[in-house]
Amino acid sequence: MGDTAIPSDALGCPLRLAYDKAGAVRFSQAGRPVIRVAKEISDNVRLVRDNFTANLINYAGEVMNQNTEAYKTQVELAHKAGEPIYQHDRVELSEALESASASSSRKPSNKQKPKRKPKEEAVAV
Repeated sequence: MGDTAIPSDALGCPLRLAYDKAGAVRFSQAGRPVIRVAKEISDNVRLVRDNFTANLINYAGEVMNQNTEAYKTQVELAHKAGEPIYQHDRVELSEALESASASSSRKPSNKQKPKRKPKEEAVAV
């Protein structure tokens, strides 16, 4: 009784230091040690999330088949409700791209931009 699919050490210490391939502690660009979630917990969370998503998709499919007209109406209402947000974001993105394009065309391009290092972040649970 009380047995779980997750080992006791993962439950007892779910957050752990991340190590690089050489075995040294990994640090973020901010200089903080990188924390990760125990693999067994991360795998189980992923499984629960995938099952939840599959159930939502299955439920939506059942509703579409059982009540086609009401589902179609709901989708149209949701689309109309989201349209102002879509239009606002589209305008903001266009303006940001134009601004970025204008500012980059004014700068001399004799130097290459340094490549950013990808952020190393802890796994969200």
